[in-house]
Formats: sequence, C-alpha cells, structure tokens
Amino acid sequence: MNNYHNIWKRWFYPLISVITALTICLTTPLPTKAIDLLPLIYQGIQAFNLSRLSDSQEIDLGSQMNQQIQKEVRISRNSLLNNYVQELGMKLAVNSDRPNLSYTFQVVEDEAINAFATVGGFCYINTGLLLAAENEAELASVIAHEMGHIEGKHLIKQMREQAVINGVASSTGLSKSKAVGIGVKLALNLPRSRKDEYDADARGLKILTHTKYAQSAMVSFMRKLEKTSGSLPTILSTHPGAKDRIVSLQRQISNNPSKDNNGLDNVSYKAKIRSIVN
Repeated sequence: MNNYHNIWKRWFYPLISVITALTICLTTPLPTKAIDLLPLIYQGIQAFNLSRLSDSQEIDLGSQMNQQIQKEVRISRNSLLNNYVQELGMKLAVNSDRPNLSYTFQVVEDEAINAFATVGGFCYINTGLLLAAENEAELASVIAHEMGHIEGKHLIKQMREQAVINGVASSTGLSKSKAVGIGVKLALNLPRSRKDEYDADARGLKILTHTKYAQSAMVSFMRKLEKTSGSLPTILSTHPGAKDRIVSLQRQISNNPSKDNNGLDNVSYKAKIRSIVN
C-alpha cells in the first residue's frame, strides 16, 4: 500500500504542475501571450538535464546527433565495410563497462586518419584510418579508445561546460535542438582534454585486453601516427599529448600484462580491407 502511495505521489504532483501551467497559458486574457508561453513549456518538457541523463535519454540524444552528423560527413554505403566494423565493435562492446548501450559503429568516407565518438554508443571510423591500421588489433585499439570516451561520458561533460559558457542552459536543462547542435560541433571540431584522453586510453586498453586483442597494438598504432610524414594526422591534432600517452600505456601494460596476441596478422587484414574498400 505504501509503495502504491509513493508511486502516486511521484507522478501526481508533476502532472498537476504541467496541467496548471497549461491551464494558465490557455486561459490567459492575452492570446499573444498564450501563444508565446506554449513553446516555452514544451521546450522545458523536452529539455535534457546533462547532469542526470539516463541511458535511454543518452541513446536518444546520440541518435539525434547521428542524424545531424550524417549531414556533415559522408557515411559509407559499403555494406561489407560497415558490417565488418560493426561486428568488430560489438565484439569489443561485450567487454565495455556500459554493455547496456545500443552501440552503433559507422564508417565515414574520408581519407583523413581519424575516428570520433558522440554519446549513447555512437562511434565513427574514417576509411583513412582503416587503411592506415596495420592489423585488426590496431583498428580495435582505436575503436576501444573511442568507446572509452563514451564510457567516461566525456562529450557530455564538454557539452555541459559549453552550454554554461554560451548561456543557453536553463533551470530545466538544455533544449534538444541546442544539445544536438553543441554536441555535433564539439564531436567534429574540438579536441578532448589531456585528462579525458588518458582516461579513454585506460578504458580502451581494458576493453582491448578483455577482448583478447594484443595490448601492444594500441601503442604501435599511436607510434606509427607520430612518425607519419607530412602533416599531423587528424586523430592526433584532436587528441593531444601522444608521446606522454604512449609512456602511460606502456606503464599500464607493464603493470597488467596479457599473453593474448590476437589480431596481429598484418597480411590478412590488409588484404581484407583493401578488397572491401577498393
């Protein structure tokens, strides 16, 4: 009986508040004011409180951002390539600290060596990065790193900070359209902090290790990017502190070594990727 009473109280008062607000809005003697208030009430109901996002809300936000991102980048229509990356990602997702998220892994047709993630399980891998990786373990290390950002809710933290700076957050939170806009801009253009990079590396290494891929692949891929001739690879320009991160990864591997060396077959990986991409 007490449980029923508590549930009733939990839903009754918020419902009364909404009904009261709508009643005031609809019965006000100034029609123009009523029209102005309705969108504000609706916007408040649709607001995201970035400090207390549920998993379902985060997935919804990630889905909305994905729709916008698909207008900004060219998602590959190569089903074989997307299926390969999705299958690899889901293999890693089993060992994520957030396996309840509906992870989605997509390939972006772009020669730049880059990858990024948003929220709610959405990860994006450039074709340039797929071709730059020497083997599946190196590719898996990058995907695991991006999943580390999702685990740590790093973009959500950046969005919250940016909303405060821009003065667009209200007492109810951030409207869906503004949240999507800020999130997409941050994901595509702005770098993560060094703290977030170290955290994503540690989380990614854990995922990689539990999936039995070679730990060394995360270090070897980062080293190769550092030595890339010409301009700095996009993934390093948006992920600062590569040298220090390598040292940190080596220390973590030394403290918790794994005997598993899966995914280091360079020849089969290169043949597979080139046959699919080209």
